Amino acid sequence: MKPNHMDQLLLKYSEFLTGTKGRSPNTTRVYMNDLQPFRQFMLNEGLNLWDFNRQSLREYLAWLATSASKKGVGYARVSMARMLVVLRSFYLFLERNGTINKNPIPKSKTLQIKVEKHLPVFLGLKEVELLLETPDTTTPFGIRDKALLELLYSSGIRLSELANLDISSLEIDSREVKVVGKGSKERIALIGQMTADALKHYLTVGRPNLEQNPVPALCLNRYGFRLSQRGIEKVVSATAKRAGVRPGVHTHTLRHTFA
Repeated sequence: MKPNHMDQLLLKYSEFLTGTKGRSPNTTRVYMNDLQPFRQFMLNEGLNLWDFNRQSLREYLAWLATSASKKGVGYARVSMARMLVVLRSFYLFLERNGTINKNPIPKSKTLQIKVEKHLPVFLGLKEVELLLETPDTTTPFGIRDKALLELLYSSGIRLSELANLDISSLEIDSREVKVVGKGSKERIALIGQMTADALKHYLTVGRPNLEQNPVPALCLNRYGFRLSQRGIEKVVSATAKRAGVRPGVHTHTLRHTFA
């Protein structure tokens, strides 16, 4: 498929999400970001949208799991599960507007990507948007908190993984974060453009005002050292309280809200 044709259909889908479905700009942004690996796969394989079938889907999921990122590393399961949901929605849109005759993506009951389950508490999208808009970005701590919350929401990384991130873990231009998870396994987590912008602002404006020691840590506390897991949890809880969202919000709730 020619890039221009694919991009035209992606644009129409974006307009459909915002206009017809009434999705928020933030939700539409996440959907479109999650379709970019699919776009790249189709171009790499020289496939048309109507050529995509069950075999192609298996190859796509295998590619996502092993070498889809620019670093040649697979994506996390939570990211893959989200991408599959978005791809199913995109093909349903194509089926309804007559671009294809049949949706090649099985229904969710037939095909699912299992992810680790945590507490069954989820925020609504409006609550998440309110939470992300609450930090006071005129202060260094507010700029940090904004970047921290955006990163948790966009990437789906764990609390411990965020606490252990270094500046060198970021590839902001390609919107990727290198994460070392359980068992010292390395993976790449995707982030959206708004998250990338928040991180750039933090690194250029917020973090220099917090830095008191030459440490590699991404998130710094008031003393200039690495912000601990407990410290990040306090940031999420305090921000949720100021935002007026439901009590008991913590990092697991935030990172699994969309997935």
